[in-house]
Amino acid sequence: MNFDDPPEVEAFRAEFRAWLAANLDDRYRGLGFATAAEGDSLERLREWNRVLADAGYAAIAWPAEYGGRGASVLEQVAFAEEMHRSGAPGSLNPLGISNIAPAIMQWGTEEQKRHFLPRMLRGDDIWCQGFSEPDAGSDLASLKTRAVRDDDHYVVTGQKVWNTLGHLATWCELLVRTDTDVPKHKGISCLLVDMSLPGVEVRPLVTITGEREFNELFFDEVRVPVADLLGPEHEGWRVAMTTLAYERGGVANLHLMVRKKVADLLELARTTKIDGRPASDDPVIRQKLAKVYLEGEFLKLLADRAISDAAHGRDLGPESSLAKLLWSQCEGHIAEVAAEVLGPAANTGHWGRDRLYVRALTIAGGTTEVNKNIIAQRILGLPRS
Repeated sequence: MNFDDPPEVEAFRAEFRAWLAANLDDRYRGLGFATAAEGDSLERLREWNRVLADAGYAAIAWPAEYGGRGASVLEQVAFAEEMHRSGAPGSLNPLGISNIAPAIMQWGTEEQKRHFLPRMLRGDDIWCQGFSEPDAGSDLASLKTRAVRDDDHYVVTGQKVWNTLGHLATWCELLVRTDTDVPKHKGISCLLVDMSLPGVEVRPLVTITGEREFNELFFDEVRVPVADLLGPEHEGWRVAMTTLAYERGGVANLHLMVRKKVADLLELARTTKIDGRPASDDPVIRQKLAKVYLEGEFLKLLADRAISDAAHGRDLGPESSLAKLLWSQCEGHIAEVAAEVLGPAANTGHWGRDRLYVRALTIAGGTTEVNKNIIAQRILGLPRS
């Protein structure tokens, strides 16, 4: 595999790097959704999103007709690498831009595309996904939130959980059951729901890190216009698979943050003393540092392989499950080694936060158990039982 940038990607990288140097300043660096609701952080994120949009960088993978650049896979990789290198915050709409917009482009009416996509691009609206429920997580088709047709509205009642950014969102891509008399995959519809409608309640779930990232959503006879149905009625499962296909495609960039954390950990071990000597001199810690370094490099290799498939027109294969599994394991190992280097001090600061947060990474983007089953069946060829 040759991963040298072709000339057109080199040109795009140079152009974008120069643009970042001219437009990114300290007002925007370091912003993220963990602090988005604090002070003016949300408005600064929105401001940065508009700067990106005005320059055509808010959603480079989108077709040009919708405000994107129709960027190739390798250009998207270069974009992610340059954003990470410069410390620039990403889109205000990570779920909307990457996951929900492709579903609207494929399944939406022309009116829906004209209304939703420009506002999503500029960060005027923030989107969330209402998919998982207390009894319908990995088995998503078991969802029970129902929508009953009443003239030109659907009346929605039910509950969703693990809803990322729901406390900030103005719109939700919501999966509901519209037919209970057919197999569970067949009776689902997808609605685009205004989060300000009467009967919508958002309850933030405060995580062990003290952050508000996930939420519970409750719908109490919420009246959603039929015009906000995405795709055909009862065909919501197909719409959901479009959304999830793009969600799973994000694994190619997982290695960027992991390898940055590994580099920070190596520097931490060199500058932290244990019994008067650098922690990196301890043979046991040194071996563990080598292990997380190699895991980070292996994760990049998996990403490169997935990128190579996509660049040659092949569908993303089981590499996504392998990368997701390795990512969550490596993040956990980094946190463990940081604890050995720092001792009790590892319970404070960003290392302490990461040590707690890694538990979420075994769930986010597909649970460890589900990914292991995919690997067992599709790579190793093992029977289902």
